[in-house]
Amino acid sequence: MSLATQIKPISYLKSNAADIVRNFAVNPESLIITQNGEAKMVVVEINQYEKQQEQLALLRLIALGRKEYQAGNYTEAETFFEEMDKEG
Repeated sequence: MSLATQIKPISYLKSNAADIVRNFAVNPESLIITQNGEAKMVVVEINQYEKQQEQLALLRLIALGRKEYQAGNYTEAETFFEEMDKEG
């Protein structure tokens, strides 16, 4: 569906909240809410929100790992596995 059809004024949200919730079952696309012609918020189906939060957490972990690697805070794979074998 076109993004333009997912943009609604805040008055639509106020008067159609129950319908919006029901429609998420068949059309889970985000809804952009405007106020005075400006985009102010996004209404997202809960499963989509949770998925986005998981993806964001993964991206944060990747960024943290990259930062640690660039700072030299890592162990070569061979050394790591050798140490694991000693402990096992």
